[in-house]
Amino acid sequence: MTTPDAPPLHIGFILFPGITLLDLIGPWEVLTRLNGASCHLVADSLDPVASASGGLATVPTIGFADCPALDVIVVPGGPGHLAAMEDAALLAFLRRQAEGARAVTAVCTGSLVLAAAGLLEGYRATSHWMSRDRLAGFGATPVDARVVVDRDRITGGGVTAGIDFALRLVTLLEGEERARTIQLQIEYAPEPPYAGRPDDADPALVAALHAAMAGYTARMATVDARAAARLARG
Repeated sequence: MTTPDAPPLHIGFILFPGITLLDLIGPWEVLTRLNGASCHLVADSLDPVASASGGLATVPTIGFADCPALDVIVVPGGPGHLAAMEDAALLAFLRRQAEGARAVTAVCTGSLVLAAAGLLEGYRATSHWMSRDRLAGFGATPVDARVVVDRDRITGGGVTAGIDFALRLVTLLEGEERARTIQLQIEYAPEPPYAGRPDDADPALVAALHAAMAGYTARMATVDARAAARLARG
């Protein structure tokens, strides 16, 4: 539990072009409510960072070079994760910050960025259901779960799981009562009209989505192979 005279809890949300905004905004809305939280939007430069959906951009608050030591690292996902997996400056920043962080975390395909940095080897982790099995190529153990906690590594499933993930993180940092309070504050009580998991969805719909994403899936395999090869070379 954070006390009034405790130093700030530095939380860094990592930005890169092509993020899925809800991967960022869901955890941001939850974690900025932590006691003593000092939240940073971190990128290589302070230029606005375009989202995957277009139109909306996020302005970083601090660059890699000036970022303080982070207590919590949060990496969102999105189509831009493929370029992020091959961004040497970003991966080096994550490795440096992870050395002293209390929690190294990701939402959706952000877990693949952590994996490409070598930060999930030997850990259980999850990701978006279409990318979860890719984690095995980086020495992680893929887990079919909404949120996975393995020591100081915490990962969330696809997009909307970022809110669940952040509430779990609040529980670990400040206790269940604080997490319950924040969940009530943001009125997080989802009532989806349709299935949001492939195991529960119409198989025809799942197959159609796989077919529509075939080109993207092929790109992911290519990037994964290059990233894994770089890690193997050290």
